[in-house]
Formats: sequence, structure tokens, C-alpha cells
Amino acid sequence: MNKPAVNLHPIHDLLKNRWSPRAFSSQPVEKDHLLSLFEAARWAPSGSNLQPWAFIVTTSADPEPHARLVAALAEFNQMWAKDAPVLVLAVVQREREPGKPNPYATYDLGQSVAHLSVQATNLGLLVHQMAGFDHQKAREAVNLPEGFDPVTVFTIGYPGNAADLPERLRERELAPRARKPLSEFVFDGAWNVALDKNPELEAAPGD
Repeated sequence: MNKPAVNLHPIHDLLKNRWSPRAFSSQPVEKDHLLSLFEAARWAPSGSNLQPWAFIVTTSADPEPHARLVAALAEFNQMWAKDAPVLVLAVVQREREPGKPNPYATYDLGQSVAHLSVQATNLGLLVHQMAGFDHQKAREAVNLPEGFDPVTVFTIGYPGNAADLPERLRERELAPRARKPLSEFVFDGAWNVALDKNPELEAAPGD
């Protein structure tokens, strides 16, 4: 199933076709594909090149760790994420060194996962990131050491069939995608002055 973005301005096809499904095929993700995803994550921008991210990968090929991470998810997410062949806990190292916080650590982790998600689209894979999980259960599930904090859990896999989802999830899967208009969050020189309403910008030649 494809759900390309309805974009008002041109964007790359990889960005246009990236979306977050809940229906995943049980088809395993090839090891070389997985490594390509994390290679993309590795090369994300990072403040002072600290790379304050880490990923714990579980797969359906090794059911016990996968099931432990599924059990840390909110019940709503367990309903569908249990069927995804790859489940990943993304964690952040919040301090540069003991007592010295890195205020950009979570931002860097987000960029890293964003790079991974675009690379996944390039390989015909899909990623769905989740905030709904129990952080303490996730820590225990993967034996996470002190100094690292869970931030998100995400699935990786090939597209599945929306018809296999429970009804309320199927409705969300098939619903049209939506985003705020640029005028609500991109401003021209001052707050709440929409950049896309600037007549000089509209008149500028394109390439």
C-alpha cells in the first residue's frame, strides 16, 4: 500500500513516499538492508560530532527479545507492532560526560532516525516511530545501562495488508494523510508572518 504525500511544492520522491503504516508484512528484513539503514543513521548531522545515539534491534527471528520489547509498548501499539519483523529501541546519551549535559542530544537522535527512515523508503521498507511505551519496561527489556535514556521505539518492515488490521486501526491506515499548511509554522522575519504569503518570494524565478 502506498500513501504518497500531497505536496504543494516539489519534494524528493523519497520524502513524498515516506509514511508511517501499521500494517506490516511478516517478511523478514534482510541483514544487509538493516545495516544500510543504520549506516544512514550513522551519517546524520551531530552537534560536536558526539553522535549521542544508540539502537537496540530486535527481530522476529529471535522471538524472546522481540517479545520483551513488544511488552513494553502501550496496548494500542502492541496490537499491530507485534507483527512487524523488526522492533528497535532508540536511546540517547544525554551527557557529554558526567555532569555535563548535551542539550542537543535528543535533536541529534531525531535527525539520525529521520535519515534512517528515508533510507528505508529507498529500500522499499517502512518505519513507524512510537512514543507510546513504558520507558522503565523498555530499559529492563534490553538491559539499558545508566547514562542512556529511551526516547522512541520504531518498527521496520515491508508493507502489509491493511485488511489484516483490527477495524479501528484499518480506518486510520486508509484515511488520507494530512499536514498543517506552511503558513502555520514557516514565518518570514517575524512570528506569524507567513513566508508562503510573501509576494516577492512568489514572484522569484524557480529552478
